[in-house]
Amino acid sequence: MAAPSLLNWRRVSSFTGPVPRARHGHRAVAIRELMIIFGGGNEGIADELHVYNTVTNQWFLPAVRGDIPPGCAAHGFVCDGTRILVFGGMVEYGRYSNELYELQASRWLWKKVKPHPPSSGLPPCPRLGHSFSLYGNKCYLFGGLANESEDSNNNVPRYLNDFYELELQHGSGVVGWSIPVTKGIVPSPRESHTAVIYCKKDSGSPKMYVFGGMCGARLDDLWQLDLETMSWSKPETKGTVPLPRSLHTASVIGNKMYIFGGWVPHKGENIETSPHDCEWRCTSSFSYLNLDTAEWTTLVSDSQEDKKNSRPRPRAGHCAVAIGTRLYFWSGRDGYKKALNSQVCCKDLWYLDTEKPPAPSQVQLIKATTNSFHVKWDEVPTVEGYLLQLNTDLPHQTASSDSSLAPNLQGVRMDPHRPGSNSTVPNSISDTTNSAKTEHTPMKGTSVKNRPDLKASTDFNAALHPSMATNTSNHNSCVVDMLRKNEGPHTSANIGVLSSCLDLRTVIPETSVSSSVSSAQTMVTQQTIKTESSSTNGAVVKDETSLTTFSTKSEVDDTCALPATKISRVETQATAMSFSKETPSNPVATVKAGERQWCDVGIFKNNTALVSQFYLLPKGKQSISKIGNADVPDYSLLKKQDLVPGTGYRFRVAAINGCGIGPFSKISEFKTCIPGFPGAPSAVRISKNVEGIHLSWEPPTSPSGNILEYSAYLAIRTAQIQDNPSQLVFMRIYCGLKTSCIVTAGQLANAHIDYTSRPAIVFRISAKNEKGYGPATQVRWLQGNNKKAPLN
Repeated sequence: MAAPSLLNWRRVSSFTGPVPRARHGHRAVAIRELMIIFGGGNEGIADELHVYNTVTNQWFLPAVRGDIPPGCAAHGFVCDGTRILVFGGMVEYGRYSNELYELQASRWLWKKVKPHPPSSGLPPCPRLGHSFSLYGNKCYLFGGLANESEDSNNNVPRYLNDFYELELQHGSGVVGWSIPVTKGIVPSPRESHTAVIYCKKDSGSPKMYVFGGMCGARLDDLWQLDLETMSWSKPETKGTVPLPRSLHTASVIGNKMYIFGGWVPHKGENIETSPHDCEWRCTSSFSYLNLDTAEWTTLVSDSQEDKKNSRPRPRAGHCAVAIGTRLYFWSGRDGYKKALNSQVCCKDLWYLDTEKPPAPSQVQLIKATTNSFHVKWDEVPTVEGYLLQLNTDLPHQTASSDSSLAPNLQGVRMDPHRPGSNSTVPNSISDTTNSAKTEHTPMKGTSVKNRPDLKASTDFNAALHPSMATNTSNHNSCVVDMLRKNEGPHTSANIGVLSSCLDLRTVIPETSVSSSVSSAQTMVTQQTIKTESSSTNGAVVKDETSLTTFSTKSEVDDTCALPATKISRVETQATAMSFSKETPSNPVATVKAGERQWCDVGIFKNNTALVSQFYLLPKGKQSISKIGNADVPDYSLLKKQDLVPGTGYRFRVAAINGCGIGPFSKISEFKTCIPGFPGAPSAVRISKNVEGIHLSWEPPTSPSGNILEYSAYLAIRTAQIQDNPSQLVFMRIYCGLKTSCIVTAGQLANAHIDYTSRPAIVFRISAKNEKGYGPATQVRWLQGNNKKAPLN
């Protein structure tokens, strides 16, 4: 983590949509890049559900339905996948709740749920200011404040330290409450404390950490509950413990618990001698506890003044949400006016990157020409840009005199918007048919163009399953049926990605069309998924948290336009000559003697780039200007060099956020095309018919002469592929001048189901001119998760 002086707070100022009124006592959770806020109070208790899209900077009010709960404040609020649970809170002054509501965010459907009471003892009493924490299929309720009086106008506070466990049903609903028997000394009664749950990656049982709170006086004690042994303990900590506080927030990122804000004692007050009488105020202090070493670190002390408004001002009762490694803070109160008998609430939204971003996936080839590459890489959440670099064995020649930025270069000003884009096209580069290749898993996300009714696009697969980042495997592709030199595709190439995205609202299924090379248009329909094998408009999202299907149309350089209708779960993907090599994680390392110098292609806002030139750094010199805490060159001072035909180039990419430039990806290597061969076929379509499926495509956009024939191939099951699943074997199923063919049910019965990413049948299509066959387009026809024969 950066030193306190280097913390790079960012205030979000350019958002759109209906901004919720300032408040305190609200709660927030995150579903992928969406921050969902409910409840709170300021001149009345709020009952709306507000959603903020951290990618598009848009606020919106979803159209909720069902058993809509009353507004509440200081309630429990947890998220399990795309369902949210709300428990308790204050529903009006002096009247507290012990009701439980569930929100299915995929449909914005509220439901009141009634858990079974404990087998021994009473269910939780109405309360506010409790902690409500989720781990696995259980929620853990601790403490809070109850009203002993039956008259809501006559408030008799009772602080609680009871502990309950709530078992959840899978997907929806709850089982019931239980009262676990715990060991050790129980924490003292309290409210407005925080509780988080953390489990070490490799070992150890999950533990709940309770910090601070209020019990007549503010508290600064830390308690730990082992959720396997149900043993309470007070861990011994190192470092400076934060001041006693309540109404603060605690957020876990990695192995750190970040504590921000809250009510603390006034400077100079001796809280030990007069805990009940001293004055209290809000704070903007910021600390974290390393949960592995039990050491506190102060990032912003309580005594540090902020005269430049460079970080959030003091507040309490705010909300904090972790999205990736970024922390968002919104609203809260920063004081109390006795004369007006009212709170003063903040209206601002801030975020802070807590660490440098991780390395992106390897750069993947979308399309290669004689003098350019269209490349992409998997999106990294909550970043502000990407630094793309290349190097080559060629000597660096004199660059062109044009020193202006390349067309896709986004300059050096980073923007919190990062609308993802996926592109879809083909190409590749190999001189022999059976050479080793690397097959790249396609980008699993897309971005919706900014429209008032399409505000909450999400990168479904990548965000929900970060472990599913791009994997690569070598494919020694053997082709059956006379696939000899100049009689079959040299290599499989990428025609693009049929992406899955999740929009959590009711939306209008239409979108504008753009021909930008870095844009993708997505149609979203609220069609319910019925069966795995049904033909749908686009990719089936096979996850219990989603109830929608999607159609995607992507256009890149007028190639590979996947239609929005009559597609049976098609996913296209690239295979290109590529090498997996680890690269140094330091993006500004000094160039050693004899080492190839990495040259910048530029800083890109999105995760695609059209590369036709690169920048030449003066020999031995590296970064000479800054983006936040990141060093980057001043491109206006650098010369550029063009790519040349038939040449191999190595690529790597690093993500940039407020903490600087992260580590580089593994290296990928691609080769520009040799003039004269045809490009890859595009706009592949697959639709079912009575004979099997109908496979069609468009001619290459660059035929380089007359097309003499096309060949289509199907990956088939063989004993060889069973022994080595990464080695695909192809059979030619069509050769002719037509741009379509029928693949019979009998041929499909022999198809190999490829499980390198999502289950799919793999086709390759290539074109031949007078010089021979050009690169092939590879298409993956998604089959769902079953292992039955296709078309079943």
